[in-house]
Parts: sequence; structure tokens; C-alpha cells
Amino acid sequence: RPCCRYRSVPGLHAEPRRTCRHRDRPRLPVRRAHQDHRHHDASLVAMRIEAVRGDITEQQVDAIVNAANSGLLGGGGVDGAIHAAAGPELLAECRRVRRDEHPDGLPTGEAVATAAGGLPCRFVIHTVGPQHHEHADGGVSLLASCHRRSLEVADALGVSTIAFPAISCGVYGWSVDDAAPVAVAAVREFAAAHPDSNIELVRFVLSNADALAVFEAACSGLE
Repeated sequence: RPCCRYRSVPGLHAEPRRTCRHRDRPRLPVRRAHQDHRHHDASLVAMRIEAVRGDITEQQVDAIVNAANSGLLGGGGVDGAIHAAAGPELLAECRRVRRDEHPDGLPTGEAVATAAGGLPCRFVIHTVGPQHHEHADGGVSLLASCHRRSLEVADALGVSTIAFPAISCGVYGWSVDDAAPVAVAAVREFAAAHPDSNIELVRFVLSNADALAVFEAACSGLE
């Protein structure tokens, strides 16, 4: 099969590039950072999982995931940072999604894609994480669903590289220690269930050294 597949997603106005970025390049065309800033999951051949410390708005990947609220119109934390970096085009895309696809808001655990505005990526995939205090178990299945549905949406767009933040951590009440194993397990389960997926790299982008260490341990299976 061709090394890049592009399929349409209803309601997404962004026109995917037709040029294959992988031609005459290695299968994983992602810039390598210093080794002391990332950890690789070597157990997956078709899909690589890594954790890095950095700013998700600056990631050179096909898509980034936004830890959005159900209103999809921006907020604080990662959501606010992504909207600020993307500019007004992203807000306009989110308003269109609310109007045409999710008039009652995006449900928790679901995901939807928009164009990326001024960001270096091509798509932003918005997902709504669970608020820990609203669920007896914190919403484990919903947090896993955030990652699974984001990957499903990304795969439908022909994305090969994608970056996640630490969804639901912070004001939504999840600790990084609890969220990291759920997030990494969900990605591994997606990889096992979709061996022919377009996705080659899943990157978790963390803002501090402590969170990075926790996600590195999860990627290593040491959590």
C-alpha cells in the first residue's frame, strides 16, 4: 500500500497535503531530540511510543491532541496554550464543529479533529478527559477512550505522527502517576488492535521532569 493514506473526515474542512513526506526518507520521519529527554518503547515494532519534555504547541508532528473542555471554545492549561498558539483560525474551526457536529458539546471520552491554524502540525484532535471527582474510579475507561478515540480519528486522517499531553492531569484532578499507565496502555491496545494503522509514532509531551519520569516508567512497563 502507499506509505501515506488520506481519507476524508466528515465536516473537516482542512485539505490534506497530497505530497508524500515519506518518499526517499526513513519510515519514521520525526526529528530526534537529545536522548536524555526521551524514552522509547521498543516493544512495539509498527508503532513507537515515546515520552519527551517540551511544549506541545511546538511539536513537529502531523497532529497534536488538545485536552479540551466539552464546549470546544478554549479554556485554561493546555487548551488555552494551544488556542493561543494556533490563533483565531482554530477557534473558528471549533465554532464550526459546535454548530455542525456537536451542538451540545463534545462528550467526555470522544474526539474530533480540526485544522491547526498557525501551529506547525496539520491537525488538532480535541478530546474531553474525565474529571476525577465525578467518577468513583476517576473515569478510567473514559480516559482510555480519550486516547483510543484520538488515535482512531488520527488514523482516519492518514496521520503518522501524533503528540498527546497528559490528559485530565491538573485541574481535572488526575495525578500523573495514575494517568500515565492508563494512557500508555490505551495506546498499546490500539496498536495491537490496528496492526495496519498509519500511525508510526505516538509521543507524550510533558511540561516538567517529574511528569516525564512517570511517563518514561509507564512506557518501560515499570509503573
